[in-house]
Amino acid sequence: MISNQILQTNIEGLKGIARVDLAVCDTEGKALASTFTGAEEYESAILAFVDSPADSQVIQGYQFFKVFDEHQLEYILLARGGSDDVYMVGKMAAFQIQNLLVAYKERFDKDNFIKNLLLDNLLLVDIYNRAKKLHIETNVKRVVFLIETEQEKDANALETVRSLFSTKTRDFITAVDEKNIILVKEVKPGETYEELEKTACMIVDMLNTEALARVSVAFGTIVNEIKDVSRSYKEAKMALDVGKIFYSTKNVVAYSKLGIGRLIYQLPLPLCRMFIKEIFDGRSPDEFDDETLTTINKFFENSLNVSETSRQLYIHRNTLVYRLDKLQKSTGLDLRIFEDAITFKIALMVVKYMKYMENMDY
Repeated sequence: MISNQILQTNIEGLKGIARVDLAVCDTEGKALASTFTGAEEYESAILAFVDSPADSQVIQGYQFFKVFDEHQLEYILLARGGSDDVYMVGKMAAFQIQNLLVAYKERFDKDNFIKNLLLDNLLLVDIYNRAKKLHIETNVKRVVFLIETEQEKDANALETVRSLFSTKTRDFITAVDEKNIILVKEVKPGETYEELEKTACMIVDMLNTEALARVSVAFGTIVNEIKDVSRSYKEAKMALDVGKIFYSTKNVVAYSKLGIGRLIYQLPLPLCRMFIKEIFDGRSPDEFDDETLTTINKFFENSLNVSETSRQLYIHRNTLVYRLDKLQKSTGLDLRIFEDAITFKIALMVVKYMKYMENMDY
């Protein structure tokens, strides 16, 4: 469970303090980490020690120690030298590795718990029982951030996120698929959605700089109890999808700011097709030329202000009026009238949603 690199770092640190060479081997005699060369020469001695009832033994000038994981023999530790001081260093090293096993197992158990919690795989009573055993507080405010990377299994991005938040014991970093990193973050008293958005922007900036990864970040609403964490996760997932459809230029999307896009995203496709057929009489906004679409979008950007729109498009006011009249004749909707403008805007968003969902099916 513990990586060889972690074992190597630990025994090198212990050697730097105690000046005693150490090696960690598996129960088949293979050296996993060592501060000296030739540890593999002791394979037969290790195999014999594994079968012996002793927990420690001096063999060929080395102290041998057994390291257990809940009564299951996990590693054999070698310490060079036969003195009492070397014995003490070896016992300390074995104790350190045993504690690492416990810590990593607890982390793994917590990771499993958080994954099952996010995916709604736990009964309510199990949530609180397991949280208690894993020393996870249940009444802490939390929010879920979903970080989508361009590349699958982006280890650099995952490690960067862990380096940012893993020191905070109430935050959890995990993943349930290949492209998404999930951060379950504790929300401090008084922390607002604006501050959460700043955190999301900080994640994007750090991953762009440190991991050279382009990412999108979405987050759900704040929940008060651990049983509701899965809801915040589902909201973050929805925010990520809705962001791709309607806010493609943004790399940070909050569920609480999805607006009408959130409603459209939940509409069944047959209803959307019926709506578009009624509004455009079988035509699609995709059939409008670029000039017309640019005019429409700029008119909406300027809150239906004819003068400002014509100024920004560098056209005469009468030219803009002509284009709007032409659009009214083809669609029956006058964008200068607020109700018609809302209908047209919603229709454009519905078409975007339909195209996205149809592409997802292929």
